[in-house]
Amino acid sequence: MEPLNARSMLDAAASATAARPEIERRRRLSPAALAVTNQKVRGAYSPIVIAGGVRLGDFVLLSLVGISLYLAYVMPLAGFRWEYIAAILGMTAATVVCFQAADLYQVQVFRGQLRQMTRVISSWTFVFLLFIGVSFLVKLGGEVSRVWLSSFFFAGLAVLIIERLALRLMVRAWARDGRLDRRTVIVGSDQCGEQLVEALRAEPDSDIHVLGVFDDRNDSRAMDTCSGSPKLGKVDDIVEFARRTRVDLVLFALPISAETRILEMLKKLWVLPVDIRLSAHTNKLRFRPRSYSYLGKVPTFDMFEAPITDWDLVMKWLFDRVVGGLILLAALPVMALVALAVRLDSPGPVLFRQKRFGFNNERIDVYKFRSLYHHQADPNASKVVTKNDPRVTRVGRFIRKTSLDELPQLFNVVLKGNLSLVGPRPHAVQGKLQNRLFDEAVDGYFARHRVKPGITGWAQINGWRGEVDTDEKIQKRVEFDLYYIENWSVLLDLYILLKTPFSLLTKNENAY
Repeated sequence: MEPLNARSMLDAAASATAARPEIERRRRLSPAALAVTNQKVRGAYSPIVIAGGVRLGDFVLLSLVGISLYLAYVMPLAGFRWEYIAAILGMTAATVVCFQAADLYQVQVFRGQLRQMTRVISSWTFVFLLFIGVSFLVKLGGEVSRVWLSSFFFAGLAVLIIERLALRLMVRAWARDGRLDRRTVIVGSDQCGEQLVEALRAEPDSDIHVLGVFDDRNDSRAMDTCSGSPKLGKVDDIVEFARRTRVDLVLFALPISAETRILEMLKKLWVLPVDIRLSAHTNKLRFRPRSYSYLGKVPTFDMFEAPITDWDLVMKWLFDRVVGGLILLAALPVMALVALAVRLDSPGPVLFRQKRFGFNNERIDVYKFRSLYHHQADPNASKVVTKNDPRVTRVGRFIRKTSLDELPQLFNVVLKGNLSLVGPRPHAVQGKLQNRLFDEAVDGYFARHRVKPGITGWAQINGWRGEVDTDEKIQKRVEFDLYYIENWSVLLDLYILLKTPFSLLTKNENAY
């Protein structure tokens, strides 16, 4: 078995699996909401990550220019000297600091041209004047090549200008594609909501894109449009709406005095992987400026934040792809043996495909080694596998007990990217506890889908794996999953990954 055959292996399993039609509960949306969800929307780019990438690009490009000029001109004449390398790195670091002080690392600035270029030229010139002044004070001016210094100044400036022009083109293209927009829904279709929409649209260079408003009220207080933004439905519809299209921010236009209404709405919306804020633009009671976060000049209170965003998301993505790829390569011989055993043990395909909940409740195909007899396959998980279940094959009993049946999910992590190595385990869409769907058995169940699911997780290494036949078992899984989401770090992922093999050996009494 070779890595190059991974995709064909998955496709073969998909075509070989006999899947029954699935019955899913989907809330019906209004025509206005459906018109928004039917629009093609691309993924968002994080302004924080973009700014960080530009900082790194400035440092690397300027360092390469200075070192290249030194190696080409100074070193052949005077030999290699570490002082030049240290000076180059110091100057480039000082340039990044000056650019930061001049607010040159903001997406709004990247879009401009004149203001950006004047700040770049003045900051770069300031760094060189500072270097010349320091060299004069420490009496090193005579030892620095003037040809190299002037060449570094003009070549570095040319590289910075070219880089910023290319960056401007990219940022403007991303803006046209909506990748820099914060897609926002407003809760409250009344005068407060209308004032909020107008205040957001009055902000220059704002990245807020108001999709529409939601309101439960059907009386005269609820308007059909708020400053041109249509009413899309009731608050209960926001959860389904956010699962069909990208929503980055839910903004309440309700006054702080409506505490009971706000709390009831938050109970419904906190399960979403979005930022939730309460606008304070109409409140007469004012707090200290530090109490607010701002959307331009509009003050807001942070209620919930989307987990694992910006650089954390980049780190988790790298962890999954790099570590997952290494684990996949190491596991290929074991997977080949398991595949052979499954094939010889009973007729049917080697792999089994099942619909499960992914990030934000999207339906994903998860692959496993087949552990049930093919004619008794249960792709909808309508019947839970129990102890001594006659549907489980001989090989299936062993690979389920040892979790070897989960190894094909490494393809989901490395190739498809819809699973993580570590995260809440993806449950079957029709998974039940005593004839109740899991979300009916546990309040806040869907909050575990605020991050991408994983092959292993915090709940699994703490013994909560296998059969779910009591309220406690599903409640504990959700409790441990929510703890993981709130306390995520790369070190926690690494700890869970390293402890997983030991947990499989010592805490497998519920795995059948």
